[in-house]
Amino acid sequence: MRAFVTGGTGLLGSNLVRLLVEEKWQIKVLVRSAEKAEKMIGGLNVEVVKGDMMNVDLWAHHMKDCDVLFHTAAYFRETFRKGNHWTNLEKVNVINTIRLFELAEKHGVGKIVHTSTNATIRKRHDGEISDESDQMNPDEALNLYEKSKVIGDQEIQKFARKHLIPIVTVLPAWMFGPGDAAPTGSGQFVLNFLSRKLPGSFHSGIDVVDARDVACAMIQAAKSAVGGERYILSAYHTGLDELFRILQKVSGIQGPSKSFPISMVYLSTWFQEKIAVWRNRETDMSVDELRVMTELKRTSGEKAIRDLHITYRPLEDTMRDTVEWYRLNGMGK
Repeated sequence: MRAFVTGGTGLLGSNLVRLLVEEKWQIKVLVRSAEKAEKMIGGLNVEVVKGDMMNVDLWAHHMKDCDVLFHTAAYFRETFRKGNHWTNLEKVNVINTIRLFELAEKHGVGKIVHTSTNATIRKRHDGEISDESDQMNPDEALNLYEKSKVIGDQEIQKFARKHLIPIVTVLPAWMFGPGDAAPTGSGQFVLNFLSRKLPGSFHSGIDVVDARDVACAMIQAAKSAVGGERYILSAYHTGLDELFRILQKVSGIQGPSKSFPISMVYLSTWFQEKIAVWRNRETDMSVDELRVMTELKRTSGEKAIRDLHITYRPLEDTMRDTVEWYRLNGMGK
């Protein structure tokens, strides 16, 4: 089987590439940085294609005759930096994603497995767990990244109704795992814990999943899922208190014991975000991220378990492997 993977050096992409190599796929990997590609996937039997989602037409011909396009690239991390990022969010996550799919079909790709997010799933206010049928509208999004992914999913569904190429969408929860070099928000959370930068917890609840389990699900979707299917990939619903306990156990570092009221956390986060903007730096946590952590939405990963025959590894294993990866790569204490 031949695959083309976008976002090949990211948390999900790099784990997906490694799993595909283990399964003896022939792989082409889109990367923005050759240096980062050497660090993250160097030594693997893959063909590296340099490019990015801002200019899809420049490299799309490399997808010719691939059996599957695994699309993991997205504009995300930069949205928590200074400035208005809607132009790039819309271009990468909506406009150029559709362009990518058009060109994939043109160049003979057999199937697309697209990565969305469970953030596009609407929270059920009756207390029940949300599933794939609970699709959010753009005006319900908690931040601009979510909004771009909601609109992107809607445009993909319109595209699929007019085109023959099958598209399967996976919607991962907050991903943790080894290989998070960027780091993403989850990786920065772990690094902040290891550096003892986290002052305490607050009432929170969020769905999480191991990036390696997401990669496994994507490969299973490529092999067996029919076009139009959508799969939430959510392993556990957890909060800061539990994450601190697990990280303390696997790292040997004492976690914070204080707990703060939500109002104080929002005020402090807002203030720190303003300071970060003034200094042109990233925040450890943005107000947008805080909204997600305190929404307390729960989503079900049962459909993926049933249809794709996947299993989710224990959360403790995920956190231990994440900590060990950072320490082996000189990024954790």
